[in-house]
Amino acid sequence: MPKGKRQKMKLYYLAKIMLQKTDDEHGLGIMQIKKLLEEYDITADRKCLYDDMDALREMGLDIICEREGRDYFYHVGSKHFDIAELKLLVDAIQSSKFITARKSDDLIKKLTGMASEYEAEQLKRQVTVRGRVKNMNESIYYSVDDVHRAIAENHKIKFEYMKWTPDKELVKRRDESYVVSPWALTWDDENYYLIAYDEAADIIKHFRVDKIKKVNVLDEPRAGRSRFREFDLAKYAKMNFGMFGGETVNVKIAFADEMAGVFIDRFGREITIRPSKTKGWSETSVDVCMSDQFLGWIFALGPKVKILGPKNVVKVFRSELEDRLQMYGK
Repeated sequence: MPKGKRQKMKLYYLAKIMLQKTDDEHGLGIMQIKKLLEEYDITADRKCLYDDMDALREMGLDIICEREGRDYFYHVGSKHFDIAELKLLVDAIQSSKFITARKSDDLIKKLTGMASEYEAEQLKRQVTVRGRVKNMNESIYYSVDDVHRAIAENHKIKFEYMKWTPDKELVKRRDESYVVSPWALTWDDENYYLIAYDEAADIIKHFRVDKIKKVNVLDEPRAGRSRFREFDLAKYAKMNFGMFGGETVNVKIAFADEMAGVFIDRFGREITIRPSKTKGWSETSVDVCMSDQFLGWIFALGPKVKILGPKNVVKVFRSELEDRLQMYGK
């Protein structure tokens, strides 16, 4: 690029230097800034740089000048994200099973570009979750984008829904495509889910987004608006353990007082907890979708939790326990 054109971009490169080379702990003197600009073939005298700093402030960059002895040092104060926020975002991306390893690296590189060089080093040290299971479906991002577009434009979608085989291959769950009305996307149990209305079955369903392929946004308007007008997404997620659907049942459960936190964490502080007839125990009643996952959750909590009713749920749980004993023999 000719030198004249470089000069026209002086403010751009000055902003780049300030964002990359400074933060609350690291400032630059005028002569240091002048030398860094020269690396981009841009000349600047001291007086012009003072004016340029004022111009950056008018553009919205938080340029702070602080005196240290006889010298003045400049740095960028508040940014779009502070270092604590960037660390939080990096951790969330790196630990997310939904985001592929390659996309995780891409996103983290973009985030580190929003920090100074010194802060970027902290972000690299922040990445500690390696070797965990990550999604392998790169097309998931396009599926999410298509679903969001369908929701915004009030259209139904058509897609193929996949499942894993013992040979580790994703195959279609059924020959015909699914046609549903998308209403929400939610994150649960480290997976991304589409919440949609199935007009043919007249029910609300959920689908793992990473198992959705070939999304087509249809011209047909969405159905199920009345069903979703009073739909409580948080309640829906609480009832569906691991987002495995089933019949909704109100289950009465007794638990040792020390287990109260487990139920509050799962169902929220609004659940009713009352004293049990057994000393040191309490009881609650919660709506859940009956599934093997719910029964497995109860089993994993051990002898300090007991299903009291309804009788058919107790019967199913007892039968499951007996089946497991027979499976493992004496």
